[in-house]
Amino acid sequence: MRLIHYTTPHGRTYSPVFARSPWAGLEQQMDRLFGAALGESVAAPVAGFPVDLYEDAAATYVRAELPGVNRADIGVELADGTLQISAKRVRKVGDIEETAALSRALTVPEGAVQSDKISAAYENGVLTVTLPKREEARPRKISVTVA
Repeated sequence: MRLIHYTTPHGRTYSPVFARSPWAGLEQQMDRLFGAALGESVAAPVAGFPVDLYEDAAATYVRAELPGVNRADIGVELADGTLQISAKRVRKVGDIEETAALSRALTVPEGAVQSDKISAAYENGVLTVTLPKREEARPRKISVTVA
C-alpha cells in the first residue's frame, strides 16, 4: 500500500504548543496546491476535514476522520467524476444545539473506478470509502523472456 497524499482544511495547524506554527505559510500553500489539484475552490475557505488517499493494486481508498458524527448524518456520492463526502455534526451544549456542516469533494479519474462496486464503512469516527479499480486500470505483471 502506498500513501498518495494527506491534506487538511485551510487554517489547520499541527503544533498545539505554539500559537502560530512556523510552518503555517507552507501548510497553507500546500493546502491550496492539493485543493486545486483535487478540484476544490482555491479562493474560498473550505469547511472540510482531513482526508487520506491511498491505494493498492485492487482499489483506491479515501479515509476521512469524522469524530462525533452519526452514521446517518454522513453522505457519500459519486457524480460526474467527483466524489462528494458530506457530514453534519450536531452537538448539544446545555439547551443550545450547535450544528456544523462539513463537506469535501475529490476528483475521480473517468473510467478508472467501478462505480457500481464502491463501498463505504464508518467505524470509530473514521469513514473509509473503497473505490475498486477497473480491470483495465489495474497494474499487470508482464513476464520477460530471453530472446
